[in-house]
Amino acid sequence: MGKGRRDKVLLNTEQRQKLEEISRNGYAPAKKILHAQVLLMCDEGVGATKKWTDEQISLALNLHRNTVGRIRKRFLEQGEEPALNRSQRKSPPVPAKIDGHQEAQIIALCCSEPPAGQAHWSLRLLTKEIKNRKIITEISIETVKKHLKKNELRPWKIQRFCIPERDLARFISQMEVILDLYSQQHGESEPLICMDEAAIQLTGHVFEPIPVEPGHDAKEDYHYTREGVQALFMFFDPNRGWRRVSNRDHRTRVDWAIEVRQLLDEDYPHAHKVKLVCDNLNTHNIASLYEAFPAPEAHRLARKLEIYYTPRNGSWLNIAEIELSVLSQQCLDKRISSSEQLSTELAAWQNTRNCTASKVIWHFTTEDARVKLKHLYPIFEIDETGDSNALF
Repeated sequence: MGKGRRDKVLLNTEQRQKLEEISRNGYAPAKKILHAQVLLMCDEGVGATKKWTDEQISLALNLHRNTVGRIRKRFLEQGEEPALNRSQRKSPPVPAKIDGHQEAQIIALCCSEPPAGQAHWSLRLLTKEIKNRKIITEISIETVKKHLKKNELRPWKIQRFCIPERDLARFISQMEVILDLYSQQHGESEPLICMDEAAIQLTGHVFEPIPVEPGHDAKEDYHYTREGVQALFMFFDPNRGWRRVSNRDHRTRVDWAIEVRQLLDEDYPHAHKVKLVCDNLNTHNIASLYEAFPAPEAHRLARKLEIYYTPRNGSWLNIAEIELSVLSQQCLDKRISSSEQLSTELAAWQNTRNCTASKVIWHFTTEDARVKLKHLYPIFEIDETGDSNALF
């Protein structure tokens, strides 16, 4: 192009302001910012502070002199936008190896059940099956990986979570009852207690473990002995920061009834009524009290108990699960070989947590559920007669 200019770039005030904003904000693509700087330096209008030659611009911006000339020429012939942005290719330089029909077949294969004997589709297995089915005769693992990533497919990953039951109306009704209960104030006469159950397998050491020492981690042999299973009963007061956890040999109706009687008579003897939140198990009902105790005793206990059930597949609404998770991480993440040792460990953990009065502050409300879990709620449509019909 030479050192001189054949055509002049004359920017008006609006164009100059726009180019200056692009070159300063730092959010535009690097090429666009560079082209804006070239046009600003090529400007010879009234607002220009200095006249630059192509040679000076190329040295200042580390560009070839011909590149500066091409940007200026594109601005003069095609306008501002073509000069700032890259020209779009009408066709890619290398033809695509997979067309739309083949990509649809790969997606369908990826979403299908894996072959017998395979837990999931892997990249190698998918590539092999694509070739065997002659969808594409020559394809690499990297090409398959690129198209799976493009369509956000990861067949080797499974997300596990609680899927709501099919009766969505019942699910959201029970959910809102629990959420409203958590948002209320609970006094000493009517405390809120959340209870949940869990099971732990007792295991012992075949060989004595080697304790930790400087420079060496603790070592534990992977062989272990099975010493039975214990049922855990967790009762948790999230407002008071109190909890009681006990272990029993079974988790029958009678076991649940005995634990509830201890809650009512020993833990909260002065409470007029205890609001108990628990899961939908067949043992968590008043009938268990009548199976474990004589009718007068069961009736006395039942009058002090008000049970609220979490919906099916909605156990995440039970705050006691949070406390059980803390228990598993802090106390049960080791080998415990006997029920006596388990009772000792549970008592020590329980006393420590109760001394600190660790509470759970529940923030998720009914209003939040109607926004974040909107897909669970019915959509009402009004027909010609003015009646509303629910469509789930």
